Amino acid sequence: MVRWELAVREWAELGEGPTWDAASARLIWVDILSSRIHTYDPADGRRTVLATEQHVGAAKPRAGGGLVVNLRDGVALYGPEHGGGSQLDGGGFRWLLREPVAGRRANDAAVAPDGSLWAGTMRYDEAPGGGTLTRIAPDGTATPVLGAVSVSNGIGWSPDGRLMYYVDSPTRTVDVLDFDGQLAHNRREFIRLDPDAGFPDGLTVDAEGGVWVALWDGAAVRRYAADGTLDQIVALPVRRPTACAFGGPGLTDLYITSARVGQAAPHPLAGSVLVVPGAGRGVPGHAFAG
Repeated sequence: MVRWELAVREWAELGEGPTWDAASARLIWVDILSSRIHTYDPADGRRTVLATEQHVGAAKPRAGGGLVVNLRDGVALYGPEHGGGSQLDGGGFRWLLREPVAGRRANDAAVAPDGSLWAGTMRYDEAPGGGTLTRIAPDGTATPVLGAVSVSNGIGWSPDGRLMYYVDSPTRTVDVLDFDGQLAHNRREFIRLDPDAGFPDGLTVDAEGGVWVALWDGAAVRRYAADGTLDQIVALPVRRPTACAFGGPGLTDLYITSARVGQAAPHPLAGSVLVVPGAGRGVPGHAFAG
């Protein structure tokens, strides 16, 4: 049986987007609704928190240091000092692409093998078709990828970079697309979840091509083999795990974020970061090239 452990005790409203930053050997994750970017160093337990002034859907490392962030009103950059404070108008902060839409916010994002950011959005009221998926080039050029999605969520690439996996949560499916190095096409269903399994949320892909999916309202993370066969379930104490990512030495530990939002009596660990030591082996991530 795969066993989880507590990595970071936290009371995040909507913990999301765990990402291993190889350059600093630490985990980056966000609390979307509390407008916080967190880091955690598993070697010594050191943590940092950076406050933003907008809801932050994702934060990913940049190749030259600092962060690219998917914010309510667009995509922005923090400098190598990660902003140096809480103000969006200073401390190394600048907008890369600013396009506010009333009632819409950022959600999950991922960095593609070519160093571009694939940034998702959704409506606050989760209205069907109100979200998007957009490719953001290092110079800020935006290319629409998918429109009329509802809750744009998990994104990941196969180890050879030829496939991209994608989640629009209300569909209860994980889809797969062909990836040509810059754009994705030929979207089709990879796996479909039964209603009692919860909703697919964030995902990560391991070195064998297995797809690990966090199940919102499903209290679990599932691994699907490259052929779509379910071959592992990690049962969790928290009802709303949100996303997962491999990290640590050798990328063998699976980190899992979680949420407290929308629960009258959340589990005491809801909002914390859990970890499954030795769960598998991840694929080295990509830093944003901008």
